[in-house]
Amino acid sequence: MEGGRRVAWKVMRRISLIASIKYFQGGEMLEKRSHASFTTQSLVLTRRSCVNMSRDPGYYWMRFAVYVGIALSLGSIYYNVGSNYRAIEERGLMVAFVVSFMTFMTVGGFPSFVEDMKVFQRENLNGHYGCFAFVIGNTLSSMPYVLLVSLVPGAIAYFLAGFQNGFGHFIYFALVLFTSMMIVESLMMNVAAIVPNFLMGIVTGAGIQGLQILSGGYFQLPSELPKAIWKYPLYYMSFHKYAYQGMFKNEFEGLKFTDDMFGNNHIMSGEDVLRDRWQAEMGHSKWVDLVILVGTLILYRLVFFLIIKTKEKVVHARKASTSILSNRSTQIMAKSLPPSPLHGLTLPQDIPTNNR
Repeated sequence: MEGGRRVAWKVMRRISLIASIKYFQGGEMLEKRSHASFTTQSLVLTRRSCVNMSRDPGYYWMRFAVYVGIALSLGSIYYNVGSNYRAIEERGLMVAFVVSFMTFMTVGGFPSFVEDMKVFQRENLNGHYGCFAFVIGNTLSSMPYVLLVSLVPGAIAYFLAGFQNGFGHFIYFALVLFTSMMIVESLMMNVAAIVPNFLMGIVTGAGIQGLQILSGGYFQLPSELPKAIWKYPLYYMSFHKYAYQGMFKNEFEGLKFTDDMFGNNHIMSGEDVLRDRWQAEMGHSKWVDLVILVGTLILYRLVFFLIIKTKEKVVHARKASTSILSNRSTQIMAKSLPPSPLHGLTLPQDIPTNNR
């Protein structure tokens, strides 16, 4: 009898030892492991994400092919726009299309973003890496592909249309396009973190994009926007406002246009066009608009980090409460053990003999 109890208590001590070095998660026992450094986590995630993006034709390669086709179409429609009065409207239309619709197409990557979020949530729950390492890895891995999509189609459209000469002007054009695409990707990652459903997520992201395009100051000039909601605050919150104005300044500053509509051949400066036709804010340079776009990108990524970090805390708090309840149940079961030996652990000498 006494030997059986000793064996039972040894088993209970063994269970306590195992529970102290393991934790319960997802229906199975997992060993705690030491984590890699933040730099190692970020580099590994960046490399893995780059490999996944390069192998998935729908992630960037299909979009790249579509962008090249659209750039060729834009270049052929607005080929060598010139510097007459009609060219003012044509340059503005092309800038609006590039900023609005070429960036809008970035919502097509939403299904891939959802899959990335599913992998992240599973691996983060298992404690493989943290939220900030995931944000850094996701951002760094997408930048080369978005830069490629910005440079090649951007160069095709820019030079076929005969926009401003000079390498610096083209670089600014490509940088605004690149930053705007990264902003839309960040927006869709935020949506994917909140709305994991494919259809609902695309509709939500497209709706937010549509509101920003409408309030950006091109399809309705800033002075004509209703002041309630559309002018304040949407106009100043829309990243399209700064992308439009930056590209307009990049394209019109320094040019001269001939007003040949009524035969008077009046010469207009690009600055007059910016001020009177597009109602651009001339108190700051185009580089300030680009800096604001970069700041918007950083803000969107920080919001993404805060969203997934908050969800991580909620999940871990729920897991901790479940673990506490499980431990209490184990302790209650241990205290309620009968004084008799456990079944299957009874020693041979403890088995009573029936002497008749």
